[in-house]
Amino acid sequence: MAALARFAWFVVAYNLGVILWGAYVRASGSGAGCGNHWPLCNGDIVPRAPAVATLIEYSHRLTSGVALILVVVLLVATLRVTKRGDAARLGAWMALLFMLTEAAVGAGLVLFELVADNATMARALFMAVHLTNTFILLAWLVLTAHWLSGGGPVRLSHRPGVTLLFASGIIGLLLAGVSGAVAALGDTLYPAGSLTEALRADLSPTSHMMVRLRVLHPAITVTAGFAVLLMAWRAQLPDGPRWGHLAARVVVVTTLVQLAAGVVNVLLLAPIWMQLLHLLLADILWLAFVVLGASALAVQESPRAAAVANPHRSSLEPSQIL
Repeated sequence: MAALARFAWFVVAYNLGVILWGAYVRASGSGAGCGNHWPLCNGDIVPRAPAVATLIEYSHRLTSGVALILVVVLLVATLRVTKRGDAARLGAWMALLFMLTEAAVGAGLVLFELVADNATMARALFMAVHLTNTFILLAWLVLTAHWLSGGGPVRLSHRPGVTLLFASGIIGLLLAGVSGAVAALGDTLYPAGSLTEALRADLSPTSHMMVRLRVLHPAITVTAGFAVLLMAWRAQLPDGPRWGHLAARVVVVTTLVQLAAGVVNVLLLAPIWMQLLHLLLADILWLAFVVLGASALAVQESPRAAAVANPHRSSLEPSQIL
């Protein structure tokens, strides 16, 4: 069971890498590297004499395919090791579901040519759906890893006040992520030559809608950050699981670093490397917040009762996943 828990955490980390590479595909303008063909690349299974943009897009498809295989393996292994009713089974099934919808959204972006220099609001809406689906996929993956590592099943009625805070934080982080995805798309399509030029474009009524929407992202992020920090403060129990205490610390530190990174991103006019770092911090914050919520709302079983119910369950400590 401990080996499966470590594998589940590896799947989480691998998907983070795939997500970051996907962001690079968008930021580098390589989304049309395979044309409007999917799953083929410019009509071929393996592209011949590919350009750089084609290599970037094709490699993203390959790594995404491996991610799907890993999730399938995780589901099969979880079904073999755990018993009916185990929370990890639900997590693995839902992870597979949202991995499939992730592939469907990615295919839609290519088939409808919502890539490269496409500046329509349809692309912005697809990006919002893509980001939301990605966050939900990561949530189910990290919950599966958490439950395989010994985390207790979640009961929302367990602590109503914390449940409300957690729901507020989830909504806030999703809105911050969606607004950030649209802002990043605007930065890619309409790069500014200076900070003054960028601010003027943000406030101009003649600017493209994606550019004018960029001003919403900081306000949403600060509001979401407040809710997340409040959750981290209220959710901890003195005798709670170590996972919860570790997640709370990661949430607090990452929130503060992320807010600082957002300021730096604006000052540097959103270079690609800064966009990727900003996204990585957002993903880490999301994962830590989900684990924090799962720990705070978990119904803890006694070690003896848990062992009797599922003798294969792991009690992996946070330090043991490394």
